[in-house]
Amino acid sequence: MAFGSPRNSILAAAGFPRKVSTVAIAIGGLASFFVFGLLLRLSYPSSSSVSGIFYGIGNPEQVQVPLSLSNHTVKILQKSSDINVFEKNLTSDSSSGSPVVVSKNIQPPDFDSDRKLETPLTREKEEMVSSDITAKTDVQSGEGETNVSKAEDTPSASFPPHDDSETASVEPECDLYQGSWFYDPGGPLYTNNSCPVLTQMQNCQGNGRPDKGYENWRWKPSQCDLPRFDARKFLELMKGKTLAFIGDSVARNQMESMLCLLWQVETPVNRGSRKMQRWYFKSSSVMIARIWSSWLVHQFNGKFDYAPEGVTKLKLDLPDERIMEAIPKFDVVVLSSGHWFAKQSVYILKEEIVGGQLWWPDKSKRMKVNNVDAFGISVETILKSMATHPNYSGLTIVRTFSPDHYEGGAWNTGGSCTGKEEPILPGKLVKNGFTEIMHEKQATGYNLAVDKVAENLKLKLKLMDITEAFGYRHDGHPGPYRSPDPNKITKRGPDGRPPPQDCLHWCMPGPVDTWNEMVLELIRRDKEGRKRKSSST
Repeated sequence: MAFGSPRNSILAAAGFPRKVSTVAIAIGGLASFFVFGLLLRLSYPSSSSVSGIFYGIGNPEQVQVPLSLSNHTVKILQKSSDINVFEKNLTSDSSSGSPVVVSKNIQPPDFDSDRKLETPLTREKEEMVSSDITAKTDVQSGEGETNVSKAEDTPSASFPPHDDSETASVEPECDLYQGSWFYDPGGPLYTNNSCPVLTQMQNCQGNGRPDKGYENWRWKPSQCDLPRFDARKFLELMKGKTLAFIGDSVARNQMESMLCLLWQVETPVNRGSRKMQRWYFKSSSVMIARIWSSWLVHQFNGKFDYAPEGVTKLKLDLPDERIMEAIPKFDVVVLSSGHWFAKQSVYILKEEIVGGQLWWPDKSKRMKVNNVDAFGISVETILKSMATHPNYSGLTIVRTFSPDHYEGGAWNTGGSCTGKEEPILPGKLVKNGFTEIMHEKQATGYNLAVDKVAENLKLKLKLMDITEAFGYRHDGHPGPYRSPDPNKITKRGPDGRPPPQDCLHWCMPGPVDTWNEMVLELIRRDKEGRKRKSSST
């Protein structure tokens, strides 16, 4: 037989005569040998096959393995004597492109919980993955320990692109807003020098603030982990879409934080105009936009009834028309408002003047609506209008009232946050009455809007409830470090009065970056929810 037939070789080596019965036996043995080899191959895949399983490289049984570790080398052992052991250095502090998702500072995961692997496994492989990874995480991270990420834990550009459809993140029903602040030595994902768009008044380090610890505190929900912001993941989730921040100067603060985070992986193109700031990320066709709207409702300055020209009037039952005109172009909107209701304005409902702030000419006449009531009404108005807009089907996120920390007075009466270098300790927070009532009215307005829209529209509205958590962050404001002027006053004067300062906006980098970690998680949840809904119909 040509080319050194295996049958001839076997028969010659055995020294058997060439009889028909003997040949038949040999052929049967050879066939058995090949069948055995095939079964062995299927039962025990090679190390390259194992790599395909864990790293998602063209294998129909790709697996995502959620881990909860600090900076350790995790060795993934396959239960087979003839397969090579391989290891992967896990240096990413979030799912920043690596198919193996690392969540920091939480207990080793319970593989029997309701956190599911995205791709179905055979029972044998599922048991193999669970037992090996659980054993390693228990040994290396230490049972019951809380791990802290290191400074070198930054997203690695060498990792393959992130695939959101295979990402294990925080549990879908986990409450992101109940938790605590913990110190992360790794620090922020950007610096004041690596982001060219941050407003100078929020550039605390550039303005001479001497301490930096406020940059390192991160938020940890009680029942899950909030992953570090992953710019690549965000751009992939939002591919071809637009995220808009709409509202006051705190909305600008959050938008600039988002741009700073994204800027670390790609420099956007400025496509803004007088009406709208817009930044375009070419690689993913993602647009980040911002529209200024102090109150989110219709405003004008002309004379109305007995309210003279020049005083701002608010029609609390009409949305800001600029918002309604723009939102068909948006896929996700983050709303920010509240603080302008402390400024002078006249409140109008159903074409009647019902109240005002710092304006009410007839003191003998009782106001029907004060400024905190007006805030709640405005929230209900804008949300109902957006949810029922015929050409807008995007996700609307209401970021709740951002607390200020003026102690000893208001912003213009000697209030101060100077010298605050760490968050307030748990149990030591002194509640701010104005912040609490504004938060309450905002939540009420949100709930009323949700109750009044159709069931299928409710999923489009989300409340990002940051108020209580950020009440602890009196250390995160610029304080007196509002400008780079080397001669600025940063200490109290001889009479004890503090210098002018900003205890409302947030330093960048700083606590405000957490808001965008939450936004990313809400977008991920919304996408997963829509995917589940479409697959079930």
